[in-house]
Amino acid sequence: MTSAGGVVLCGGRSLRMGRPKAWLRIGDETMLHRVVRAVAAVVNPVVVVAAAGQDVPPLPAGVEVVRDELDGCGPLGGLAAGLAALAGRAEVVYLSGCDVPLLRPGFVQQVLAPLASGGEGMIAIPLIHARLHPLAAAYRTSILPVVRNHLAAGRLKMTALFDAVHTLTLPPAHFADVDPHLESVVNVNTPEEYAELIRTRFVQSGA
Repeated sequence: MTSAGGVVLCGGRSLRMGRPKAWLRIGDETMLHRVVRAVAAVVNPVVVVAAAGQDVPPLPAGVEVVRDELDGCGPLGGLAAGLAALAGRAEVVYLSGCDVPLLRPGFVQQVLAPLASGGEGMIAIPLIHARLHPLAAAYRTSILPVVRNHLAAGRLKMTALFDAVHTLTLPPAHFADVDPHLESVVNVNTPEEYAELIRTRFVQSGA
């Protein structure tokens, strides 16, 4: 079985939210803590990638914080920092944003499964509602040189990476048993979305 780790990105500027999403409260924990906990339920080690100088909320024991290698390079830069931190310790990583509070460990496991079982491919990515989800995908750590080449060339879109290496797409049916409503890819971007999430999922249902 292939060794697997996790990378959670929290270095975004949260412009639409108006405040750092990593620090938003979900019950008795921050959103970042909740997402890290879901990822860490499946893989180890887990690293959090933050911007240089960014304050990061308390994290579960054993979770490392690393910093973006380059400023202003978006998720691709965060992926590079995470892959570098886990090189030699994991062959495959699950990459997540910090703003998916309904992420389920079973979803993480299903995304990793095609690569962790030794199958072909360098990336495994959900294709849901006709959209690829790069921040809910699995990446082999061996693609780090390709990622760094893209960064050096200014090709910062994740889709360019998918075109460059063998990428497996995972349809909704792949997750039917673990997340039938595909809530694991629902992110929270605005104060209104956050308020609705709290009202409907964490006050009424106590999720």
